[in-house]
Amino acid sequence: MALDRPTPNDLRAFWMPFTANRQFKQAPRMLVEAEGMFYTTSDGRQVLDGTAGLWCCNAGHKRPRIVEAIQKQAAELDYAPAFQMGHPKAFELANRLVDLAPDGIDHAFFTNSGSESVETALKIAIAYHRARGDSARTRLIGRERGYHGVNFGGISVGGIVNNRRHFGAMLAGVDHLPHTHIPENQWTKGQPEHGAHLADDLERIVALHGADTIAAVIVEPVAGSTGVLIPPKGYLQRLREITAKHGILLIFDEVITGFGRLGSAFGAQHFDVMPDMITCAKGLTNGVIPMGAVLTTGAIHDAFMQGPEHLIELFHGYTYSGNPIASAAALATLETYREDALFERCAEIAPYWEEAVHSLKDRRHVIDIRNMGLIGAVELEPIAGAPTQRAFSAFLKAYEKGILIRTTGDIIAMSPPLIIEKAHIDQLIGTLGEVLDSLD
Repeated sequence: MALDRPTPNDLRAFWMPFTANRQFKQAPRMLVEAEGMFYTTSDGRQVLDGTAGLWCCNAGHKRPRIVEAIQKQAAELDYAPAFQMGHPKAFELANRLVDLAPDGIDHAFFTNSGSESVETALKIAIAYHRARGDSARTRLIGRERGYHGVNFGGISVGGIVNNRRHFGAMLAGVDHLPHTHIPENQWTKGQPEHGAHLADDLERIVALHGADTIAAVIVEPVAGSTGVLIPPKGYLQRLREITAKHGILLIFDEVITGFGRLGSAFGAQHFDVMPDMITCAKGLTNGVIPMGAVLTTGAIHDAFMQGPEHLIELFHGYTYSGNPIASAAALATLETYREDALFERCAEIAPYWEEAVHSLKDRRHVIDIRNMGLIGAVELEPIAGAPTQRAFSAFLKAYEKGILIRTTGDIIAMSPPLIIEKAHIDQLIGTLGEVLDSLD
């Protein structure tokens, strides 16, 4: 039934992010409620959430524990200064996070988004080397097709063309590893066999610039926003070996892979590779309130804890770092994950998800399929002279048929909430198959 929340009749003021604004405002897609696996639209339709919002609502929507925690915290302590003052829940949350993280990760620095987490990690990396007397180590290494948010540091180490080309000169002293999306791995289920050697390009970059100029390498364990690029077997292990050999910090951007998306708390545990820093956000609060974090080893933290004790050790932070309401939401989110065993549940249902996603192989225009954990990508052959148009058409048709998918280029990306049932998978993939068959 139609809800009493009609579409606003004046859409002019809101400049929407990462959106075709003119197209949207001609035919708005308004969401007004959400619960469990479903959104409700302004015209009363149910839409199955195949993307966990934007890779963030891992526990599904309107979870009671999270709602109650936010309400209680807002009535108790709405805000506390983040500089030179504290509140209990930020410390409790930091402890919970390092307990979830791989052994050796001992500290958490709070931010408000994935973009801010990346920016923070890059700054910590440079400042860490300076604190140890290696002030020449300022160079940062990203990866082609990598996505690390939208701040200048993130787009500098990132490697998605449209995120870079519009904003002029970025950070100097940045280089990029090659991406791992190679033809030999087409139609792979899970981790591909070919491509570990691509990590060895880091040795070429070291030889070119000198190891003593390189502060950090940052990669996503699974590159999400570029279209779900799965790391080849042995690739991340090789990166760890090379960075450790040359004294270079390794940063895992786990804004997407963190909090159960692969069946473990973090991708670092799933792949059994220990980085020096982990950036996270999104699933940290189930997407309910903005919050992010940078998780670091004790060695990184302790390098700053020198000199007179009354002096600030790191000149960096945000007004809302460790915000009380965000901290309460995050604690309730972590408890929801634990109570419902959602990380384990992801690992259990992942094989069913894998078979369902790969069942789309013979649909029209499909040229590749990739998956890991509860992530899946269906790559479409682009329309000649009109890149992205075919996938965008699929997005619009899917919404009309009651499923929410995400597109990046001509790739359909899916990352449903970890509460998804087999019947939901059948509905999502079955409807997507109908959409694919209808594409021109």
